[in-house]
Amino acid sequence: MSDPHPQPGSREPLQPLAPELDALAELPASGEPPSIAPPGPPPTGPVIVFDKVSISFDGRSVLEDISFSVERGHTLCILGRSGVGKSVTLRMLMGFLKPDSGSIYVEGEEITGLDEEGLRAIRKRVTMVFQNGALFDSLSVRENVAFPLREHGGLDEDQIEQIVDRLIELVGAEDAMDVLPASLSTGRKRAVAIARALAAQPEVVLYDEPTTMVDPIIARRLGNLIQRLKQQRGYTSIVVTHDMRVAERLADTVLFLDQGQARFFGPIEGFVAAQDRDIRQFLTLDAFRLPPV
Repeated sequence: MSDPHPQPGSREPLQPLAPELDALAELPASGEPPSIAPPGPPPTGPVIVFDKVSISFDGRSVLEDISFSVERGHTLCILGRSGVGKSVTLRMLMGFLKPDSGSIYVEGEEITGLDEEGLRAIRKRVTMVFQNGALFDSLSVRENVAFPLREHGGLDEDQIEQIVDRLIELVGAEDAMDVLPASLSTGRKRAVAIARALAAQPEVVLYDEPTTMVDPIIARRLGNLIQRLKQQRGYTSIVVTHDMRVAERLADTVLFLDQGQARFFGPIEGFVAAQDRDIRQFLTLDAFRLPPV
């Protein structure tokens, strides 16, 4: 199974550049990237499907018969307390973990039986922003974002530089282009990780607790960025979080995990209004705030 922290040196076969990156390479020196219409109607049906997926570790069931789907251009927020399998769900979707049973589909393709070569093809379409950013410590912010473009191939250095500049501007990190990740705050690392994820030209972006361990201002900025990417670029997203403020801002649908079970799957409005005891308890605890010191 592939390491979720990629290593420099491997190269995939050359493929055509996505229209979004073509547009970024041709942008004038200033201005927001335009919204790019897809070439022709998109395929129908959900982009992601989990069908009765179960997984356990050392005999302990973590997820049991989990089923959900994510429609194109929608954002699913996976909610639940710590240790209920939220991040495990993302790692199965990336192929870093294999379920004990059940099926996982990406664009109608069953991925649980794919070998490493097949999973590499899936990871070109589905990319993940890890909690720690998973940036290369020895590369500057600029070089980290450029890495997927160079691995992809087919671009000259001038094009790469233009695209990198636009992506870094998009996430608000233009003042940190030439610094190393070690000197960045947790929130800045995640913003840069989002820029690098977009450089990989994904169809689906997975976010693992994007606003945890950052102050409220940075959390709001990261949430706004994820929302803007959905609205302007139409990305399909899955956001793992325990924070209802994030879910209420971003989610079209919610999957609530509790004790290995999918206790709710449906619109965010239905989750907020649900009368299930465990859901009400989760919402009550999430709303609790310590008084100021």
